[in-house]
Amino acid sequence: MLPSLDSVLKSINLGQSLLDAPVEDNRQRLLSFPIGTFGNSLIPLEKITEIMRINIDEILSVPETPSSVLGAYNWRGEMLWLIDLEHMIGGTPLYEQVPLLQQPIAIVLQIDNHCFGIVVKSVNEIELHDMGEMLPAKPGSFSPQLLSFITGYLPKGSTVFNPESIVQFFL
Repeated sequence: MLPSLDSVLKSINLGQSLLDAPVEDNRQRLLSFPIGTFGNSLIPLEKITEIMRINIDEILSVPETPSSVLGAYNWRGEMLWLIDLEHMIGGTPLYEQVPLLQQPIAIVLQIDNHCFGIVVKSVNEIELHDMGEMLPAKPGSFSPQLLSFITGYLPKGSTVFNPESIVQFFL
């Protein structure tokens, strides 16, 4: 039996002090998650609406969509588009990575009035980073597929995704 998402979130150190602490200066809360060979990736917590386990069998595939679009998912009675983030940036498709019994995690993002989910194998923890230390993503530093979806990277190597560029994938 799979652990509840609550126990997963507790196990990834979502301490109340980090969530409740006022952020002063240039620091920002970011959700950390691994992406294949691309290493540690981050998304601003303020753009995340929900983090949930999904059942792959409940995803409705939609014909004539890019292969990185897993399909539509019933979320709160609404249709939520799910994106295989690793496949979108040139990595191995999720279906080739996740055993059939394991449930991947959808990170539901809201940009303007659009909600969509990026699907990943797991999430790590919420990290606090000084965004003034972020280095810009430059051509040649990253693959062209990855470059168009990231804002930059932090000195310790974490890649910071730009949720707005991911939603443009749909529009």
